[in-house]
Amino acid sequence: MEKLMLFGILSLPLIVISRRNLFAPESHGFYRFFSWECILWLLLSNYKYWFEDPFALRQIGSWVLLFVSIYYVAAGSILLVRKGKPAKAEERGELYQFEKTTALVDRGIYRYIRHPLYGSLLLLTWGIFLKNTTYPLFLISLISTLFLYLTALFDEKECVAYFGNKYLDYMKRSKMFIPFLF
Repeated sequence: MEKLMLFGILSLPLIVISRRNLFAPESHGFYRFFSWECILWLLLSNYKYWFEDPFALRQIGSWVLLFVSIYYVAAGSILLVRKGKPAKAEERGELYQFEKTTALVDRGIYRYIRHPLYGSLLLLTWGIFLKNTTYPLFLISLISTLFLYLTALFDEKECVAYFGNKYLDYMKRSKMFIPFLF
């Protein structure tokens, strides 16, 4: 009961942040919200196990995924802001300011993967899951992964609509989440 109450309380900021997308299933933000909710549930379920048995293989794997996740989000965010030339007055209202890029970013981490921020959430999902692996949390992790995949697909539709053939060419040169693999 305590976990459910905490989940409800901590979901409120996610709802506020995602309010523009919650009724727009054609937007990538719609699917991202549900992934955030899955990640929140994983975190609330596994925070007790964060430092339990620190040298177990699953813990080491978890920390690797979590640290790579931090790299993904930092490298991706910095490049979006510096090279993406976000437009302040742009009319893509459901997007956050840093997402309103006017230049296609295909350098740094973006040279290898198109979605480092969603990749970060993917790594975060599985890094948290590895803290305490249970069948129900495995299912939540799979659902989060599915929502992140849908987020990326819808984001790519938006990017193709905005950048056109330039983005289609970029898709041929890069992977979605993991360099050289996927």
